[in-house]
Amino acid sequence: MGATAGSAAEKSVASRFGVKAGQLVQEFGYDDDVDHELRAVVEDHIGSELLDEEVDDVVDIVLYWWRDGDGDLVDSLMDALTNLAEGGVIWLLTPKSGRVGHVEPSEIEDAAPTAGLHATSTISATGDWTGTRLVSPRSGRR
Repeated sequence: MGATAGSAAEKSVASRFGVKAGQLVQEFGYDDDVDHELRAVVEDHIGSELLDEEVDDVVDIVLYWWRDGDGDLVDSLMDALTNLAEGGVIWLLTPKSGRVGHVEPSEIEDAAPTAGLHATSTISATGDWTGTRLVSPRSGRR
């Protein structure tokens, strides 16, 4: 029963993030506080390791761990766009309210358009992290 529950949870995470086998996923903002189970589930679904910030390959999805105090969100989002494929998605992962490093949703709403992005949805990614889906406005309408 435990394995079934785990498999269902993994499928749920994969469907919420839109990850598919063979996709390239780049990770920004890795630190000791990231959710390692989430990272493992994503890696299992894509069939490879997450790419780090230094990789220059074109990627399908960016997972960006962002905390209050990490710097300028607009500049960081623009850096994340550098390798993102047409129609790609940035998942901005921020600590939930009440957790160290929490980022106010208004900060994301202000920064996204300046970086040329549009927030399309926000989900509870894990127990400690919220995920905001960011896309280029033209790629969000398929």
